[in-house]
Amino acid sequence: MSALEPDRARPGARTAGSSDRAFLVAVALAFVAASAATVHWCTAMTGDMPMPGGWTLSMIWMPMPGQPWLGAAAGFLGMWMVMMVAMMQPSLVAMLWDYRRALRTRATPGTGVMTAVAGAAYFTVWLGVGFVALGLGTEVAAVAMRSPEMARLAPFAAGVALLLAGAFQISGFKVRQLARCRDARACGLALTAGAAGAWRDGLRFGARCSLCCAGLMAVLLLGGMMRLTTVVVVAAAITVERLAPWPALAARAAGLLVVAAGTLTLARAAGLI
Repeated sequence: MSALEPDRARPGARTAGSSDRAFLVAVALAFVAASAATVHWCTAMTGDMPMPGGWTLSMIWMPMPGQPWLGAAAGFLGMWMVMMVAMMQPSLVAMLWDYRRALRTRATPGTGVMTAVAGAAYFTVWLGVGFVALGLGTEVAAVAMRSPEMARLAPFAAGVALLLAGAFQISGFKVRQLARCRDARACGLALTAGAAGAWRDGLRFGARCSLCCAGLMAVLLLGGMMRLTTVVVVAAAITVERLAPWPALAARAAGLLVVAAGTLTLARAAGLI
């Protein structure tokens, strides 16, 4: 018997292996492209506006002169989605890999298509989060531009928000959500056949993930989503707490650092340091 005969006897295994390689290549290319675009935008977006109270307002929340709101919103959401792909993909790949494996175990047809549909639904949820972030950010910017008194309160509000984000990170609720986000079955994914089932699974996982990441997303927005250091730190925290063997410890360690950052922000706003 030749060495090639076992492979010919298992065409399904060879097909699955090719599909897995194609999946990993596609994920790697998307991650590289999204990361490069994120780095470019973070380094190109400069010129923050100094505001009363000693802070700066990112121009990402302000439309260019003469630019329609829809154009500004489309530009923001485009940058947001590219950034989410770069930030979330390292941890998302592990979940999608488990999802593919679970579908294959059930002999579900169209595993590759279902995985792609679930991933698209997942990022659709993050698009919705981007809409919310855009609305909040533009409203805060408008209030700060209209009222110097309100602008002076922004550092205090940011400090309080960071304290709340840190408290969320160290809470038992966060730990429970994180446990669900690390396991397809614990997350409640139905793993039913067909694109509709995959879409529902992706939406469910996206909702779980966005809720789990609420504290760290607050850090991203408060720390400046166009600051490369902030993006890298938040992305690293998300990846570590999703993939490390000690997720609760990682989440709570990040939470303590966020609480410290909030305390420091309040102290600076009060002129204590």
